[in-house]
Amino acid sequence: MPIPDLLQRNLKVPILAAPMLLVSTPRLVVETCKAGALASLPALNARTTVEYDGWLHEIERLRHEDDAAFGVNLIVGAVNSRLAADLAVTIQHKVPLVITSFGLDRSVIDAIHAYGGIVFHDVASPRHVELAAKAGVDGVILLTVGAGGHTGFLNPFAFLHDARRRFDGTIILAGGLTTGADVAAAVVAGADLAYMGTRFIAAEEANASPDYHAMLIEGGAADVHVTSAMSGTPASFLKTSLMQAGLDPEALALRQPQIHVSPDGQVLKPWKEIWSAGQGISGIEAVLPAAELVAQLAREYRTSLRRNLGGVAA
Repeated sequence: MPIPDLLQRNLKVPILAAPMLLVSTPRLVVETCKAGALASLPALNARTTVEYDGWLHEIERLRHEDDAAFGVNLIVGAVNSRLAADLAVTIQHKVPLVITSFGLDRSVIDAIHAYGGIVFHDVASPRHVELAAKAGVDGVILLTVGAGGHTGFLNPFAFLHDARRRFDGTIILAGGLTTGADVAAAVVAGADLAYMGTRFIAAEEANASPDYHAMLIEGGAADVHVTSAMSGTPASFLKTSLMQAGLDPEALALRQPQIHVSPDGQVLKPWKEIWSAGQGISGIEAVLPAAELVAQLAREYRTSLRRNLGGVAA
């Protein structure tokens, strides 16, 4: 299935900047959309529903008609006590794209569809794909090995093939995608959109410290460790930030109960002080303004398609 018409408008490169906990900001969303890529942020990055409403007003005020569309992430399930309130604000603003995660609720999907919105859902297994399809989502985001934040474990190409057999909607590939050439590879392999989170942490408009940026630039794929110890669900973190928090990455198993205090008694603050990233950090060489970053990715994407497909370009 092609990208929904609502999201194709003014899209210059098939990239969706992922909603990153604590990192994504309204300014990052606006500048990314102005440059021609889709962008999103978590509703929970705003401290309250009132602040979330203000962020949406800010995005709407700064966006132009010829900008690409934007989206928000809603955590679905009992863990999110703000879901009903944030959903009501999302509906009021008619946010074009809503990314749901950690649960499927047909009433949430129907409410978004009622005003003409698009719903994408995070999935990490073929069974998740089937459940999302049955719930009526428009697209699935395939979390594969190497993805930052809460991650997946399947090979991206294998998962793409499997998902396409089970789902006829939009397929978005996530996991270690950092360059425009990576985007081209994803599209050629059968994805409709490439999902990039880690690469956009290294944008000037992202809420990331200079030390965080330095770890992204200096690190490589082997500098990312996956463990459930930080959130109860397997997620990818930079080894150096784990060590700075007094933890030994090698002692943190893939699947183990969440821990809240380091061996020296320090309260752990995942995502705030223990930083997440995907294996694609090996392709990050500099921190750039979002507009420059999107332009670079678009050039790399077109060049890769021309080089490898005999002159065919999007």
